[in-house]
Amino acid sequence: MKVSEYHKQGLKNRVEEQPEGYQILGSHKEGVHQVTCFVKVEDDKIIDAKYTSSKRCKKLMAVADVICEKLKSQNIDNISIDKNEILEFFKEEKEKDKMENRIDIVLKALNLV
Repeated sequence: MKVSEYHKQGLKNRVEEQPEGYQILGSHKEGVHQVTCFVKVEDDKIIDAKYTSSKRCKKLMAVADVICEKLKSQNIDNISIDKNEILEFFKEEKEKDKMENRIDIVLKALNLV
C-alpha cells in the first residue's frame, strides 16, 4: 500500500493530545520528526493505542498509525513489532530508506530499538 492511499482511508489512531485514561508508552524526537505513543491497558493487555506526531510527515503518521494497530491486544510487558512486516505493508512506497527511518523513529519511541 502507498502512504497516500493509507491516509485516504483515514488515520484511526492519531490524536492531538494525550487521551484521558491513557498512559504514555514512549516518545522520540529526531530532527523535525516527533512521535508520542499512548496506550490504555487492562490486565496487562493493551486494549487501545493512540499517538500524536508532527504533522509534516505523512510517512511518519501512517507508520505510527499501523504500529498502534499492531500494539492492540499485546501484553504491555512483551511488546513485539516486526519492522519488516511494516515495510511489507507499505511495499509500494518508493523511498524505502525514509520508510525505514520513520519506522525506527516509532520503534525508538516504544523502546524497541
